[in-house]
Amino acid sequence: MASSNDAVQAVKDTVQQVSDKVQEMTTSDNAAAPNLLLDEVTGEHVSKTELKKRQKLREKEKAKAEKEATRQPPPAPKRKAEASEEDLNPNQYFEIRSNAIKRMKETHKPANPFPHKFHVTYDLANFEEEYKHLKKGEHVRDRTISVAARIYNIRTAGENLRFYEVGVNGAFLQIMATNLENTSETSFFDQHDHIRRGDWIGVKGFPGRTSPKREDNQGELSVFAQEVLLLSPCLHQIPSAHYGFKDQEERHRNRHLDLIMNQSTRNTLLARSKIVKYIRNYFDSNGFFEMETPILMKNPGGATAKPFYTHHNDLNMNLALRIATELPLKQLVVGGLTKVYEVGRLFRNEGIDLTHNPEFTTCEYYEAFADVYDVMDRTEELVEGMVKHICGSLQTKFTTQTGEEYSVDWSRPWKRVEMIPALEEACGEKFPPGDQLHTDETNEFLKRMLKKTGIECTPPLTNTRIIDKMVGEFIEEKCINPTYITGHPQVMSPLAKYHRELPGICERFEAFVCKKEIVNAYTELNDPFDQRLRFEEQARQKAQGDDEAQVLDEAFLTAMEYGLPPTGGWGMGIDRMVMFLTNNYSIKEVLTFPFMKDEAVSKPKAAEVAGVEPMVVEGTTHK
Repeated sequence: MASSNDAVQAVKDTVQQVSDKVQEMTTSDNAAAPNLLLDEVTGEHVSKTELKKRQKLREKEKAKAEKEATRQPPPAPKRKAEASEEDLNPNQYFEIRSNAIKRMKETHKPANPFPHKFHVTYDLANFEEEYKHLKKGEHVRDRTISVAARIYNIRTAGENLRFYEVGVNGAFLQIMATNLENTSETSFFDQHDHIRRGDWIGVKGFPGRTSPKREDNQGELSVFAQEVLLLSPCLHQIPSAHYGFKDQEERHRNRHLDLIMNQSTRNTLLARSKIVKYIRNYFDSNGFFEMETPILMKNPGGATAKPFYTHHNDLNMNLALRIATELPLKQLVVGGLTKVYEVGRLFRNEGIDLTHNPEFTTCEYYEAFADVYDVMDRTEELVEGMVKHICGSLQTKFTTQTGEEYSVDWSRPWKRVEMIPALEEACGEKFPPGDQLHTDETNEFLKRMLKKTGIECTPPLTNTRIIDKMVGEFIEEKCINPTYITGHPQVMSPLAKYHRELPGICERFEAFVCKKEIVNAYTELNDPFDQRLRFEEQARQKAQGDDEAQVLDEAFLTAMEYGLPPTGGWGMGIDRMVMFLTNNYSIKEVLTFPFMKDEAVSKPKAAEVAGVEPMVVEGTTHK
C-alpha cells in the first residue's frame, strides 16, 4: 500500500500547485471584479466561470487519484526459469512444477492448490447457444456464472491480460482475464502467475464477446473472469495442440492423457456408453430382467475358450474367472425367470490382437419358449434400431488396418449362409453326412481338404478346429454386410439343440459383419441326456489336446434335470459392435483401459522429486 499512498500524495501536491497558480492569476482581478464567488478550497473569490473550471479540474484529479490508489501493482517480471518452461524437457518441467506445488501446499500462498470445493453454477455446454446473439464488445455484466474447466492453452498480452482456452465435457471456451475486471481480494498476479497448461481452474465472471481492433474480427464469446482459482494443478507437460498426442502405445497406456488431448477418444467411449444403454433399454422394454452371475467359478463353461485361474486361500480351492455367462443364466430360466440378460465382463486367457483382449464385454440373453428363428428376428430388430440411434443411418463405413473401406448396410433382413453346403462348394467335394462329422474317418477327410485347399490349421487337428478354420477362410471372408452363418455341426456346438430336420446339425447361427463375429446364438439344448453326451464329447477333444474344449459341469446338468423349457438365446460382443459403429479397427480404441504390457522404464514420482515424506499410520488396517 506504500506505493498507493505515495500516488495519492503526489496527486494532492499537484492539486495544490494548480490552486496556487490559479490564485496568482486571479489576485489582481479579485479586488476589481464585482459579484465574485468564494472558492472554499483556496478561500479566494473568483468568477463563476473560473470556479466551475476549478471544480471540474478537481473532480478529474480526484477520480484519477482514486483509480491510482486502488490499482494493484503490476506483476513482477517472470524469472528466467519460468520464461523458458517450454524449453524444458518433461522430467525437468515435472521436477520444477512438483516442487512449486509442494511449496504452495505447505504455505497456502497464494492459495491452497487443492481446495476442497468449487461451486459450479453453469454448464459450459450451453454457453455458445445461449450467448451467440451477443455482438462485438457486448457483455452481460448482471449475470455472474461460475464454471470449472481444464486449461489447454494460455496466451498473454502484457502483464494484466490473459486468455485461457479451456474445455470440459467436450465443450470448449475462452476465458478472458484482465486486471481491470478483477474483483478478488487476491491480486491479479497471485491468481495467475502459478497457473499452467493442463491445470483445472474455477472461474467466476460474466458472459460477453471480445472487442478486437480489427473490423473484420467479430470477437469471440468468452467468460470475462472476475476471479480465477486453481482447483488442481497438472504436474506434467501436456502435449501441444499443434503436435497433439498420437502415439498409439502411449495413448492406450495413458488413457487419461488420451482423453485430455483427443476429442475422438472421448467420442468413442461415449458412443460405447450409449450402445450399452440402448441394449439395456431394449431388453428392459421387452420384458427382460437384468441379472448378475458369478465371475469366480469352479467350472468355467459356456464357451470354447481357455480360462484364467486363481486360488482361494481360506477354502484352499482353485477357481477360474468366467469365460461366459451362459450356464448360470440358463439355470435362472430353469428357476422360472423366463426372460433374462446380463451385460458383463468375461475373461479368456488367449492372445491379444486387433480384435481380442483378455477381458472384454458381452451381452447374453435367454428367452423361454423361443427358438433360433425368433432370436434372428430379435437380433435384427435390436441391431437395426441401435445402429439408427447411434449413427443416424443404417449405412455406415468401416476402415480396416490396411486402409480398405467397407460400406455396411445394416437393414433387415440379413443374408443367411448354410455352412456345410458353402464348404462343399469351396472345396469341390461332398462332405460326410452331418451325423458322421465327429468320426475319425471324417477327421482324415478334413485333413485331406486342408492339403487340397492349402489352408494352415494349428494343432490339435480336431474335427471342430479344422471345420472352424475352413469356415473362416471360405465363408467369413465374404461377410461384409451382416450375415448369418447357420447349420453348424453338433460336434462344434455342445450347448445347441439338434436341428429338427438335418441329422448331426444343430440350430445355431453366428452373425458376422466386416468378416468378424458379433453374435453367437442357438436354440438352446434342453435335453439333459443329450447334454451329458455333448459334454463327454468335449472331454474327448480336451484329451486330444484341445485345452479350449468345455468341461463337464455337473451342477448345470443337475439343474437341467429339473426342466429347462424350450429356450432361445445369444451372446453379443459389445466391443466388436462399438468398433464397427465408431469405425475403429483396433479393440484397444474402444476399451476404456486396454490390457498393456509393463513399461520397460519406470517414471519419476511426484512425491520423490518433491521430497515428500510418508506419513506415519497408526492402528490396524481395514480387512
